[in-house]
Amino acid sequence: MTSIKIRLGGVPEHFNYPIHKAVKEGRFSEAGIDLEWVNCPGGTGQMNQALRDETCDACILLTEGIITDILRGNSSRIVSGYVKSPLIWGVHTGVKSSVREYDDIFDQTIAISRTGSGSHLMPTVDALMKGRQLQEEQFVIVNDIDGAIKSLNEGETDIFYWEKFTTKPYVDEGVLRRVGEFITPWPCFMIAATESIIAREPKALDKMLRVIHRSCEEFMQTPDAPVLISDEYGIAHKDAKYWFHVTEWATDSWVSNKMLLSVLFTLKEAGIVEGDAEGRDLVWVR
Repeated sequence: MTSIKIRLGGVPEHFNYPIHKAVKEGRFSEAGIDLEWVNCPGGTGQMNQALRDETCDACILLTEGIITDILRGNSSRIVSGYVKSPLIWGVHTGVKSSVREYDDIFDQTIAISRTGSGSHLMPTVDALMKGRQLQEEQFVIVNDIDGAIKSLNEGETDIFYWEKFTTKPYVDEGVLRRVGEFITPWPCFMIAATESIIAREPKALDKMLRVIHRSCEEFMQTPDAPVLISDEYGIAHKDAKYWFHVTEWATDSWVSNKMLLSVLFTLKEAGIVEGDAEGRDLVWVR
């Protein structure tokens, strides 16, 4: 059987462990998929660009990030949910920063990985929900976590939003200081694919998704999952245990249209996107 190659992009973080496990176990190969994992430490902004450039065929991105980029011309579609639970964002500052209170963050300079990334969109949504408004000149691109740590501690920027458990080791080490949390008001990760791979290899995409869904379902039933995550990603066991029990992965490709409409409404209210798109404009209709 000839294998179909699919290049799948994602952040090098614990949410994607079930996929790496399936790769190691040969699950994709058994399904006729030659899966090439592409690490994207720059997050959703980097993956949106990879889909646009077609250096990735599919990516695992933040829900709000891929929706925004599709509406801005990215020729990709959401093909499945991935993580159904919301993301817990840590709101961070430098260890010597004068910022102490959550209420003070919306007047500060904000470090972001890239324009259109979660670290860019989430502060905007957070401010909206608290009756505040951010200006574009408040954002400074720092590329990734390492860039953010350097920028915050050198006083170039003041605030950085990133997934809480990814950054917690830096907080514990005293490299970053967390001043608050923000919980995404929708499921946090989607799987999106380029229109070209959808047209060219729809059956292979479905096979890839079935392997991912099966691995996610099995992982959620694994008693020692927190230990595996702790060992693999250097997250304290108690933190890995808490994270695991507040996280739920998708086990099928269904994507709620109501959820998509809610994200669209919020992004429009925040001034991030414009127009009258519908949920069906964002997803792969099989």
